[in-house]
Amino acid sequence: MRLREAAAHRLDMLASGLEADLSRFDYLPALLEVTPVVPALLESPADHQLRDAANRYLGGVSATAGAEMLFVLDSAGTSLAASDWQETGTTIGQDLSFRPYVIDAVQQGRGRFYGVGITSGKPGYYLSYALRRGNQLRGVVAVKVSIEDAERAWRNLPGDVMLIDERGVVILSTRGDLKYRPVAPLLASQRAEVQRSRPYGEATLKPLDWVSLKAPANDAHQVVLDGRLHLASTRLLQHTPWQLVALDDLAPVQAVARYAAVTASLAMAVLVLVGVTLWQRQRAMHHKLASQAALQAAHDSLESTVVARTAELRAAQADLIHAGKLAALGQMSAGMVHELNQPLTAMRTLSESAGILLDQDRPEEVRGNLRRIASMVDRLARLTSQLKTFAHKSDAPVAAVALARCIADAQALVGSELQARDIVVEVDVQPPGLSLLADEATMGSLLINLFRNAIDAMQGAPQRLLIVRARASGGRVNLTVCDSGPGIRADILARLFEPFVTSKPAGAGLGLGLVISAQLVRGAGGSLQAANRAEGGACFTVDLPGGIPQE
Repeated sequence: MRLREAAAHRLDMLASGLEADLSRFDYLPALLEVTPVVPALLESPADHQLRDAANRYLGGVSATAGAEMLFVLDSAGTSLAASDWQETGTTIGQDLSFRPYVIDAVQQGRGRFYGVGITSGKPGYYLSYALRRGNQLRGVVAVKVSIEDAERAWRNLPGDVMLIDERGVVILSTRGDLKYRPVAPLLASQRAEVQRSRPYGEATLKPLDWVSLKAPANDAHQVVLDGRLHLASTRLLQHTPWQLVALDDLAPVQAVARYAAVTASLAMAVLVLVGVTLWQRQRAMHHKLASQAALQAAHDSLESTVVARTAELRAAQADLIHAGKLAALGQMSAGMVHELNQPLTAMRTLSESAGILLDQDRPEEVRGNLRRIASMVDRLARLTSQLKTFAHKSDAPVAAVALARCIADAQALVGSELQARDIVVEVDVQPPGLSLLADEATMGSLLINLFRNAIDAMQGAPQRLLIVRARASGGRVNLTVCDSGPGIRADILARLFEPFVTSKPAGAGLGLGLVISAQLVRGAGGSLQAANRAEGGACFTVDLPGGIPQE
């Protein structure tokens, strides 16, 4: 009875400690989802700079958190980056799609698994988390936790302890001869699964010499191990299919029972031991409850902080986009003054001429002047309407927008700059009625930003040609804006869509135009990319959802 109680207290402490070790990294894989470098690497897995940045970031996080390893897999299960990237046995480049924690993450969103590392040969506990965009799987992040320290700590306690997994195989033990051996022969289906997922490395999985006898209690029973009688006390671990087993050799207990009269003086010592064990159990439980409360409080605080910061960032992003549009309006104001002054001056001249013609009784020529004045008023209305559309901070839902009209409106808004710098514009939209799903103000802002970048880039170019092409492809629209300038410097190209990165001289630009453009495109469900042309100049490619073709 006392032996079972002592074993129960020991198991309570050991189970609490092991459960804490296994659960304290639950947050880590999901945390990497909000880290910019990980989603960026999954979008561009061939980018060596992104891969190097991801490796270094994972190494820093792993060292700080105390994890054995952190790694990122693509949607096919191949390792792209890992915290052990500098070590000989790194997982980078390995196909790990067959491992259960990868399969569970893909199918269920999360995975847990204990096994020997495929490349390192070191055992560990794996936690995985699927990264998705809507219903599309982007990749999997995983953390490997070493629990070998717990096994070493168990050796300081009386008796033997072992951890048995869901297949009945010993995965941790204070006795090395018991490790990676099942308490009963594995079934054929279990052997097939082990051969596929390789959780135990090269272990032979020789069954233990284990015979279970009649159980004296629900959580304890007598077993014969290697010919010796033991009391096996068990505990199921939370959140895992594993059970913790404490083995106590019953031979000394039986000897003590035979000499009970001689050893009666030891009864007080046993009582003291029970009291100390109870105190330790209470202390361990108190520590466990306090740790859980602290973790819950930290989790709640982190959640509220993330929600608040997300709302702030969204509001700041909307204000930044609108500010960028207003800044672009200011830069276009000089050109617009020229566009407005010409028709206003002509209207004044035509109206004075109409008065003279009336005095001379020439009504047909007066009507001609009035028609010209009406045409100029329409032109002024179109210009002001375009400015209003561009400056408007729209919250309207996206709808099918004629792309050719958006290009024409944007071209009109920068028309004076194009004319002043002698820039030839080629527009090719096929089919001509091609449309896309976007907000009209968003498309105006995007095209103005791209046109003005091209105009600035071609300032000193011998040939100044702006090429705008659009094609439909598989329900989406591919739009390119190319120039004949010198192209984008290599050091700028890699960071082109980061805030305040610009090749313009100080005072000529803040480096926010392309950041705003990229945000606009992403908000419309598309992507924006930049590259240099082989024949010279830069080319920006916009991919957006297509709309219903316009007749």
